[in-house]
Amino acid sequence: MSLAKPVMRGLLGKRLRFHLPIAFGLSILAAAAFKYTVTEPRKQAYAEFYKQYDAVKEFNAMREAGVFESARPSGD
Repeated sequence: MSLAKPVMRGLLGKRLRFHLPIAFGLSILAAAAFKYTVTEPRKQAYAEFYKQYDAVKEFNAMREAGVFESARPSGD
């Protein structure tokens, strides 16, 4: 008894027809999971932070602390 020869012609196309849709499906699933578990909560956190953020108040606090070299504190 001898083993049958493997069919090599068209093997790549046959494997791609099986694996390519799976790869696309998993990549879309991973992208959706990343979007809803990482980016959406991050965008929400930024929105919450900037609702009550006062840039002028923050600038004045940093200027008073001497962070900037070109902006003097208002006391000078």
